[in-house]
Amino acid sequence: MTSILNPLASPLLQGHAMTVHSPDDSTRAPATSTAAPATADPKIKARGVKVFYGDKQALFDVDLDIPAKSVTAFIGPSGCGKSTFLRCINRMNDTIPSARVEGSILIDGADVNAKSVDPVVLRSRVGMVFQKPNPFPKTIFENVAYGPRIHGLATGKAELEAIVESSLKKAGLWNEVADRLHQPGTGLSGGQQQRLVIARAIAVSPEVILMDEPCSALDPIATAKIEELIDELRSQFCIVIVTHSMAQAARVSQRTAFFHLGKLVESGPTEEMFTNPRDSRTQDYITGRFG
Repeated sequence: MTSILNPLASPLLQGHAMTVHSPDDSTRAPATSTAAPATADPKIKARGVKVFYGDKQALFDVDLDIPAKSVTAFIGPSGCGKSTFLRCINRMNDTIPSARVEGSILIDGADVNAKSVDPVVLRSRVGMVFQKPNPFPKTIFENVAYGPRIHGLATGKAELEAIVESSLKKAGLWNEVADRLHQPGTGLSGGQQQRLVIARAIAVSPEVILMDEPCSALDPIATAKIEELIDELRSQFCIVIVTHSMAQAARVSQRTAFFHLGKLVESGPTEEMFTNPRDSRTQDYITGRFG
């Protein structure tokens, strides 16, 4: 199936991109990354990505390949650029007036910053789960049904109900809420709300799910359930997670990328990154010498 991210694939992709410039060699910072391509045919391919907030540069020449149907973890100290880069993948930085992105981010070979790509449609294909659960002030059913309804993914009530049930089952929440679908989603526990948000993202059949510290506001039991869910979902989706927890990155991801001071220091298989990192900065961060 042709990716909806390809501007040639759908007439729906009509929108206005944020300001994007081609990399300028005269301003390019010296390459410091030791990252290696993830696969020969990555789901996401970033090259020369820079991000500026006004005059302040937040990311420097990020080159990174992210494979399909796997979990890639972004690690690094606070303010290192990992969440900034995550937000580039589905153009969340468009919402910040001072933000400017240079370089390219391709999903299945199509540039997400192309003027023909509608950010709203892009975000239906590249879902986002934030640090704090943010269910809509609607019922559990309506939280999950909202996306399929506005994107016309269901032809009738029965099909919409089937999508809601399937999404809640994939999010590991169906057995806990099946008898209260028409109660407010905000009435669920924190861990349940986060799984509801994941079900809401799944309901529009995304290709990629981005997670920005999805467990930082949860207790250990809820965190364990979210991590189990991430492990189950990776067979169907490309998942990218930002985490401050080294243990979590080691548990849930197959690949890890380490960011420091706005630069991608290195990336590679998670086991290799944690046992035999190529850069001393990665070693220092993983062993707690800074961060």
